[in-house]
Amino acid sequence: MSANGLKNRNGLVKLLPYAFILPPMIYLVVFMFWPLSRQMYMSLTNTRIVNPNRGRFIGLGNYERLIEDPAFYVSLKATLVYTVLTVLIGVALGVVAALAIDRPFKGRAVVRAILLFGWAVPGVAASLIWLWMYNERSGVFNRITELLGIGRFSWLTSTDYALGSVLAVTVWQVAPFVMLVVLAALQSVPQEVREAARIDGADGISTFRAVTLPHIRPSIQLAALLVAVWSIRRFDIIYLLTGGGPLGSTSTLVVKLRQTAFEGHELGMASAYGAVGLALALMVAAVHYTVEQRRMKRMSR
Repeated sequence: MSANGLKNRNGLVKLLPYAFILPPMIYLVVFMFWPLSRQMYMSLTNTRIVNPNRGRFIGLGNYERLIEDPAFYVSLKATLVYTVLTVLIGVALGVVAALAIDRPFKGRAVVRAILLFGWAVPGVAASLIWLWMYNERSGVFNRITELLGIGRFSWLTSTDYALGSVLAVTVWQVAPFVMLVVLAALQSVPQEVREAARIDGADGISTFRAVTLPHIRPSIQLAALLVAVWSIRRFDIIYLLTGGGPLGSTSTLVVKLRQTAFEGHELGMASAYGAVGLALALMVAAVHYTVEQRRMKRMSR
């Protein structure tokens, strides 16, 4: 092969990695970065849904309205409470479930399939099922409470129970995902180290804290990050169950965004709500990144 041919071939080999990443980069630019930049710009305008291409630039006017609007703080509080409780309860139940089915026992495959059911069911279908179960007249839960002699409850129409009811459905869906992630991490824990800890006299709790937890902690942190981001942007379950009510007690930022855009017809203000939700998700990701970097530094010492 001539020198020029070899040089051209080497040049093509160097360009090959860029050729592989070009299609996903085009996809990200067209379907993610461009819409995101468009939304951020729209949050600085007074764009309305009746004329979405004629919005006038108003700077930070929409954000000033957010700060002055009490409904924004209600939505922000609902989002934070919903996200924090979903992460805490969902991750805790997922870890416990993973530890429970980690060891072989009779019927483990059946139990695992049952536990994964919540993750396998689409969100819309799950919401409709739970909506029927929460029904005040013929719902399963109120029939149970009546048999127990404690009466009926307005699960989805009372400010005392609505957020908890939505949270129960969400945890039912996200806990199986956490279980899968943690269960996969448990398979990487060296069995020899566990057995050595038991031989040295360590009980189950001590073995978990000293041996198992350090191996599965990164997976738990990753699962918590994903659950948090998904909770910030979750719409289907909340909207189908409560529509953001009653009195805005379950109106998270995403639900409020929809109401502002399609009921209030203010796309600019709705984009500002979306920008706040994006900022929350980025803050969660930044916390995860900081924690992970500190862990890596400790391991490298």
